[in-house]
Amino acid sequence: MGYCSGRCTLIFICGMQLVCVLERQIFDFLGYQWAPILANFVHIIIVILGLFGTIQYRPRYITGYAVWLVLWVTWNVFVICFYLEAGDLSKETDLILTFNISMHRSWWMENGPGCTVTSVTPAPDWAPEDHRYITVSGCFLEYQYIEVAHSSLQIVLAVSVDRQPLLVLLELFYFPANLMHTNGIG
Repeated sequence: MGYCSGRCTLIFICGMQLVCVLERQIFDFLGYQWAPILANFVHIIIVILGLFGTIQYRPRYITGYAVWLVLWVTWNVFVICFYLEAGDLSKETDLILTFNISMHRSWWMENGPGCTVTSVTPAPDWAPEDHRYITVSGCFLEYQYIEVAHSSLQIVLAVSVDRQPLLVLLELFYFPANLMHTNGIG
């Protein structure tokens, strides 16, 4: 294992995670999905700390980043199950992703590839006055599959970095000790 093998790979994958989660954050903001916005924000902070820990040889930051990746994968598995309506989960529930603050859904629901949005008039009596009542048709790819793809990409990136923090920790602890031993310092 070379001097930079684990560190350079971890830095590259963290950079990819940052780009992908920033893209995801934009679309979650457009859809007013507050739980994913908060999770993405925490992930961005932790990835930056993981990068800092990798570059500055801070084992605690790298360890914290590795622990966060387990939580991040768990969150993304939940999002996949939510959009695929596994078990008792329903993507029509406002409480889970929007904290029941708004009636917004995924931005991709209305703006997905090929989607045609048609306003329904008159709106039903139960529809809120500040929201428009619409139907969406003609989508090439349904919004829930786009959301599942976003979460799947995050899982792939997190799993591909899964062993990298361990390699970096080995470099931090093993190689300096090995160098001191071979130079007669310890």
